[in-house]
Amino acid sequence: MPTPDPPPHAEAPADHPLEDELAQALPDRRTTLPVLIRRWALRLIPVILLGAAGYVLWRDYHDLAFADVAAEVRRWGHRAILGALALSAVSFLLMGVVEKVGLRWMGARLPWAPTLATAFIANAIAHSLGANLLVSGAVRARLYDRYGVGLTQVAGATLFQGFSFAVGIATLAGAGLLLASPQALAASAIATPVARTTGAVLLAAVAAYLLTCALHRTPLHAFGRTLALPSPGKALVQLSVGAADNATAAAIIWILLPPGTVDYLAFVGAYAIACVAGLISTVPAGAGVFEGTLSALLPRAPAASLAAAFLGYRLAYFLLPLAVALLALLGDTLRRPRRR
Repeated sequence: MPTPDPPPHAEAPADHPLEDELAQALPDRRTTLPVLIRRWALRLIPVILLGAAGYVLWRDYHDLAFADVAAEVRRWGHRAILGALALSAVSFLLMGVVEKVGLRWMGARLPWAPTLATAFIANAIAHSLGANLLVSGAVRARLYDRYGVGLTQVAGATLFQGFSFAVGIATLAGAGLLLASPQALAASAIATPVARTTGAVLLAAVAAYLLTCALHRTPLHAFGRTLALPSPGKALVQLSVGAADNATAAAIIWILLPPGTVDYLAFVGAYAIACVAGLISTVPAGAGVFEGTLSALLPRAPAASLAAAFLGYRLAYFLLPLAVALLALLGDTLRRPRRR
């Protein structure tokens, strides 16, 4: 029987409130002058991104007629709609796989059913509300409590999920920007030299992460805490499943666009940049910033087609999963008193 990787740090004391324990499991935030400057800078960046995205959206869509968007929605057909819903389901299933590996990395062994259910609820809520690590960590802590999963284990699994997304989207974007043909990149606003350089840097960063996990087996010390890196096998799971997850999510928009609008490899590069911009903005679900960035990077895409694809993406990947997750969480809350 394989020995689980050592947990990153010890359990927090049980007498702390939930919020304090989750905060203790994450890096400390010190109030030194450099930190304060960085915080103010991080507050300005979302404002700038949101303003720029608002301008791009107004420029591209202010004269767009609702009838044009409705016509694009009708063009999808049942096959594209079912395909978008299926891709959304596959993406959340892949997140559940990462959740399972992350829990095992932290020494928690749970059956597949509660792991997949909790991963779906936590990710669906966090995707829509923003503050992914804190929100999804709080949801996980509540749902895993009955299985004896400690808060440090919850925090570790949450960080594992976050790193899986980061490594996965870097791999996907790097491969897409490196492999897309110059003709495909011409359909986007990404210049070929910029695409090649960015792709190489992203893949080099991913390779550096994998090498660090393979060669640096002693725990790291940062922010006053000790963190054991994943094993090389688990890091490869983060890379492969994370890339597949992001590729699946990107395909939701891509299949809703008219055929031939943009090559998929060029599209995933633009999609990854838009995702990162949405995350940096701290706007819940990156709403507006994601769409504005992707619109700017796909100037040749018809405005009505892109607007309709954004609508389908938000419904299939955000709003519908959020509704199902909230109903599931409500049902769990109503049933929980009878279990005690």
